[in-house]
Amino acid sequence: MTLAPLRGARQLRSLRVSLLATALAGLPLGAVAQTAAPPPPRPVPAVAKPKPAVPAAVAPQQAAATATQGAATARSAAGDDVIARVGTTNISADQIRAYVAALGPRERAAYGQDPGLLSQAVRLMLANRLVLQEVAAKKWDQQPAIAEQLERVRESAVAELYLQQLSTPPASFPSEDELQKVYDANRASFLMPRQFELAQIFVAVAKDADKAAEDKAKKTVEELQRKLKVPGADFAALANDTSETRNGGELGWLAESQIRPEIRTQVMALAKNAIAEPIKLDDGWHIIKLIDTKAAYTRTLPEVREPLLQQMRSERASLLRRAYIAELLKQNPPVINELALSGLLGAQTPAAR
Repeated sequence: MTLAPLRGARQLRSLRVSLLATALAGLPLGAVAQTAAPPPPRPVPAVAKPKPAVPAAVAPQQAAATATQGAATARSAAGDDVIARVGTTNISADQIRAYVAALGPRERAAYGQDPGLLSQAVRLMLANRLVLQEVAAKKWDQQPAIAEQLERVRESAVAELYLQQLSTPPASFPSEDELQKVYDANRASFLMPRQFELAQIFVAVAKDADKAAEDKAKKTVEELQRKLKVPGADFAALANDTSETRNGGELGWLAESQIRPEIRTQVMALAKNAIAEPIKLDDGWHIIKLIDTKAAYTRTLPEVREPLLQQMRSERASLLRRAYIAELLKQNPPVINELALSGLLGAQTPAAR
């Protein structure tokens, strides 16, 4: 079994259908096929997992607060508790519960940690309801051109939702044994290269700087060197005193491949907390301090479990989807008049001048 090197966990994208406009998003598709052949097309119970909504522009706070207060003890026509209201539209407790239930585990956990996210989502719902009321009042969606566009979007959305449900792997996939086998087969992909925690004092020198500017920068570097050689010298303080440097000069942890070759050579020869000789590059002078080093190591399965699991599920979903569509096309071979199609496209293209 082979697996493409992971580039991080890819989250499922959300898909929402509304009267105004229907946003369409597909399940992320893995690019590498697993060796196991997909089963014949069959419905697999699943629920689409939209990401938490991001609030759009909402009504003024005062109006929103008034609507919320008025809805606090209200009841909808169906008898549900009304949590929010805008105009003549209510949002019930059941509607919000259904919204939260459709979220993925991570999103639900985020809502639990930050209740403000749910408030933002409700405000988005209210804003959308206001827009939909405008649409209904103006009968905007009944315009022939708009109605045709909405129907095309609806068709695509329905097909995508159906394919998502059919291609979602069962909750039991992958098993612990399958996860371990893929991890073992791709152990090299989880190698973390040697890392260096660095700080620097940087004295900029423009590429086209004249001799006076060059001399001034060099004099500054020499003065910094002198101060750094004093016992107990504070590298961070000197870095902060240099106009081009901030945060004590800290660069954080960098993989050796992220460090410029001219600097990397000197860094690799340094002892912990040692300072390299000033390095002149095309952008100026660099005085580098090695704070600490991490040896190269392979991340363990617990460290990569979640992104690996999501990658495997995504790839399996892609296989199931392709197998289902291939079987449909096999049972119902499409017929296309390519010549007529090419002529149609040519007729719509402006003649070359």
